[in-house]
Amino acid sequence: MNLPLKNDSPYPLQAPRTKALLLACVGLLVLLLISGWQPYDRATWALEIFPVVIALPILFASYRHFPLSSLLYIGIFAHAAVLMLGGAYTYARVPLGFEIAELLGLTRNPYDKIGHFFQGLVPALVAREILIRGEYVRGKKMLAFIVICIVLAISATYEFIEWGVALAIGQGADEFLGTQGDPWDTQSDMFFALIGAVSALLVFARLQDKQIERLEKANPSSAAATKRDKA
Repeated sequence: MNLPLKNDSPYPLQAPRTKALLLACVGLLVLLLISGWQPYDRATWALEIFPVVIALPILFASYRHFPLSSLLYIGIFAHAAVLMLGGAYTYARVPLGFEIAELLGLTRNPYDKIGHFFQGLVPALVAREILIRGEYVRGKKMLAFIVICIVLAISATYEFIEWGVALAIGQGADEFLGTQGDPWDTQSDMFFALIGAVSALLVFARLQDKQIERLEKANPSSAAATKRDKA
């Protein structure tokens, strides 16, 4: 399954963008191999990088008929890198987290909070783009509300998965959970996902809107573009 290098898709995007995405995918695959070479805990690595393994085939399969904005691809790739680094070391042992903890005077490695921030930021952009391009929601306020609800639902579901893994494998789940003795870890994880979602709406919404508009102009036959032209 290859990304189209020719402009024969419903979205006639420029070849340089396609080549850049191919290079980014190759880079991610290389990073995935490196992260899995000698991870601290193999089971934790497999659990952490599983979303990457699921996302890449979906991105390949959807590129021809539903390419995403460049902003969203960048966000997905950045999130994947965060997951792979956390999987390689386990979140409680990522060296970058120790440096941040020392810089900010923290008593725990905060790298897992970076992961949950991205867990809010990127899904918010994904949800927003799908809702806008499918015209499923009308009104900016309702769009923002639905996006935040989706992100919190995803975050809660992930916490349920962590709970299920902990019950299934017992003490061995400590590395995957990465609570580091914090009794409020679940709540703070969801809070950081919320911060990520709000940041996506406040910082990147306008840029995403512009990129979505370019995508629709590249495909005048799309339903959303046709409706706007008639309005």
